[in-house]
Amino acid sequence: MLRRERTEPSARYGRAIKDYYEDLWERLPDELEPPSFERRLGFLRGKLRPGDRALDLGSGAGEFTAAMAEAGADAIGVEVAESALTRARQRHPNRDFQLVPLDGPLPFEDGSFELVWASEVLEHVTDTARWLSEVRRVLAPGGRLLVTTPSHGRLRVALSGVERFSEPLGDHLHLYTKSSLRTLLHEFGFGEVEVRAAEGPPFFRRTLFARAVR
Repeated sequence: MLRRERTEPSARYGRAIKDYYEDLWERLPDELEPPSFERRLGFLRGKLRPGDRALDLGSGAGEFTAAMAEAGADAIGVEVAESALTRARQRHPNRDFQLVPLDGPLPFEDGSFELVWASEVLEHVTDTARWLSEVRRVLAPGGRLLVTTPSHGRLRVALSGVERFSEPLGDHLHLYTKSSLRTLLHEFGFGEVEVRAAEGPPFFRRTLFARAVR
């Protein structure tokens, strides 16, 4: 009985989060282009190598998965929402898209990929430690992790207020600065960590672009 009381609230929370994303993807307009798409795509293309085994972690409607495949990578896109996968498969029927559990283990062997792409995903992850551990596990030695996530420099947050970036009912669970993201990646054993801020005036950059090596 005690064990059931501990696990059921967590299971209900997980179902609520999954339902949130299912509903979100069902409501999003069909022709919605991802924000800052061209800049994010340029970052990805600059780090991708033809022949890479590549994982698009949080693939959404599949635009980046398709772009990786078109650039010569062996690309797989994964999502936690079936409604997102339905949209991705309709748009890119010849690409590989798979459903993965929310905050659960990834269904891939150790060292399966040379590249993991996680764009506008990290800020939504509930269990960051488990997520990064799984990312590192499925990367081959020397494999690269590419991350984009909103930038929340101290001045920007101080002037705008934290409420603007982390609404009580919103899905942004974590706020990152260049320093905190760099520290996080180092703490989970990644090397050659590079983090830069882009988009917007100095001290008010909107996006972080990070590269790290397993």
